[in-house]
Amino acid sequence: MMFKQAVCIETLYTELPFLERFKAAKIDGFDFVEFWDWEDKNLDAIDRICKKEDIQVKSFNGDSTYSLIDPEKKKEYIKFLQSSMKAAQKINAKTLTIHSNALDKEGNVKDFYNELTDTHKICTMYDTLLKCVKLAEKYDVSLNLEPLNIYIDHKGNYLKSTQTAAEIIKLIDSPRLKILYDIYHMQINEGNLTYNMDKYWNEIGHVHIADVPGRHEPGTGEINYKYIYKLLHKYEYKGCVGYELFPKKSTKQAVKAIKSFRNIDQLLEENI
Repeated sequence: MMFKQAVCIETLYTELPFLERFKAAKIDGFDFVEFWDWEDKNLDAIDRICKKEDIQVKSFNGDSTYSLIDPEKKKEYIKFLQSSMKAAQKINAKTLTIHSNALDKEGNVKDFYNELTDTHKICTMYDTLLKCVKLAEKYDVSLNLEPLNIYIDHKGNYLKSTQTAAEIIKLIDSPRLKILYDIYHMQINEGNLTYNMDKYWNEIGHVHIADVPGRHEPGTGEINYKYIYKLLHKYEYKGCVGYELFPKKSTKQAVKAIKSFRNIDQLLEENI
C-alpha cells in the first residue's frame, strides 16, 4: 500500500526553474505538486505542463492577502478567495489552503491584530468560514484550514492548535472544510501527535510532513515517522501526504529519505 504523495515545489527542486520542477517531481514518483501563492505564477503554463507530464496540482494558498480574523476585511477576504477558486479551476486543483492570518512572501504574519480580543477573532473566523464553504460548494473545491507554529516560523499567528481548528470545523459542519494537519507545525506547538491525530482524525483532510528541528525530510529529527505512517495505515487514510520541507543537504537526498517511508507494508513488518 502506498499513500498518495504530494511535494511542495516551493521548497524542493529549487535548483531547477519553477516549471521544470513539475517534471522532476513526476520522475521521482509523486502524484501531485503543491505550491504557495498563485498570483505570481503563470497559470496557463502550469496547466500545460501538468497535462504534458501527467501530474496534478494538489493545493495552493487561497488567502495570502487577507486574514480570516479581520472583521473589517470579510468582504475582501471572500472576494480574494473566490479569485483563488477560479485559479484552482483553471489548473484543475481541488483544494486550497487557508489560514487565520495573512502571510508575507517569507511566511511572516502580516498583522497580529493585538487590538482585537479572542472573541472578536474566533467569531470573525467562524462567520467568514460559513461564507467560505458556500463558495467552495459553488466552485467544487475543498478548503484545508492550517494551524501554524508560533515559535519559529509564524510568530503571532492566531490559529495555533489542532483542537481550535477541529472544533470550529465541527461547528461549520461542511465536507468542504477540513484541517491541514502539518505534523512539523504541531510538534512544535503542542506535541501529543498521536493523541491529537486519534481524537481529531475525522476533521483532518490533508497531512503535511517535515521533521523537527529544521523542517527537513523525515528521519532527520525527533519525530518517529515510521510510527506516524503506521497511524495513517491504521486510519485507512485515503487522502494525500504532502512533503513541505527543506532538504537538509539536497533535493536528491531528501527524496531518497521520503521514498524510504513509502512502502507501508514493509514498515508494518518492522517492530516500531
